[in-house]
Amino acid sequence: MNNRTLVIIAALLLAILAISSSAFVVKETEKAVLLRFGELVRTDYGPGLYFKIPLVHELRKFDARIQTVDSQPVRMLNAENKFMMVDSYAKFRIFDVGRFYVATRGDERNAVRLLSEQINDRLRNQFGVRDLHEVVSGQRDELMSEITKNLNQVAQGNLGVEVIDVRVKRIDLPPEVSESVFQRMRAGRELEARDHRAKGQEASERIRANADRQVVEIEAEAERKAEELRGQGDALAASIYAQAFNKDPEFYSFTRSLKAYRESFSDRSDMILIEPDSEFFRYLKDAGGRE
Repeated sequence: MNNRTLVIIAALLLAILAISSSAFVVKETEKAVLLRFGELVRTDYGPGLYFKIPLVHELRKFDARIQTVDSQPVRMLNAENKFMMVDSYAKFRIFDVGRFYVATRGDERNAVRLLSEQINDRLRNQFGVRDLHEVVSGQRDELMSEITKNLNQVAQGNLGVEVIDVRVKRIDLPPEVSESVFQRMRAGRELEARDHRAKGQEASERIRANADRQVVEIEAEAERKAEELRGQGDALAASIYAQAFNKDPEFYSFTRSLKAYRESFSDRSDMILIEPDSEFFRYLKDAGGRE
């Protein structure tokens, strides 16, 4: 191999090395900034192939996908002066890579730390004017939306990131206040239960009193109707007796006498003292009842 061939090979190797060290690719899931001796010179890279000057330019790439800030639980005070342990997280992505690089010096851990501090500050401010019920259920969605909107405005201007969502994973009471809160909740539930029992007892007494009154009224009405029916029956019987007597007074007197005999001598031991010529034996002396 002669010298000319060696020179050509060396030139090709140098060209390949120069191209490989100067060419770079930016993916769709990445954002990139170009530095010249540490100074930011370009930030508008889209997906594609680009070139830089070796030893002069430095390329920094960052993940452009949605990322998560998972904060550590923080102790916060609510409007009831009760401490809570709040565990939260946020979703964000790089919005302005140039501003992001300047704010964090290219260290994504700085972005996570700064966002975490901003989230905790806003949660602390919002929880400080709300009680536990409002924080846990009553106004939680409204609270998260307000914090997300506020934090996104600050994060875009200061960090170059877009905050997509902020959520609270868990809210716990510190151990030293949990028991007192549980006791107060238990006392409140017992008071509510006693109130319900008292109202139920009152309703029960009212229903019983109403039922007893209705029973008395129904019995009185039934007794009144019974007396009325008895009176009507007695009147009807008297009318029938009167009609029968008017049709055959003698037969009516005879049947009444037979009934009296039957009732007077229904038992062998029955005894009656009466004068023999009494009207009572009228039909025993003569079947026609003549004197």
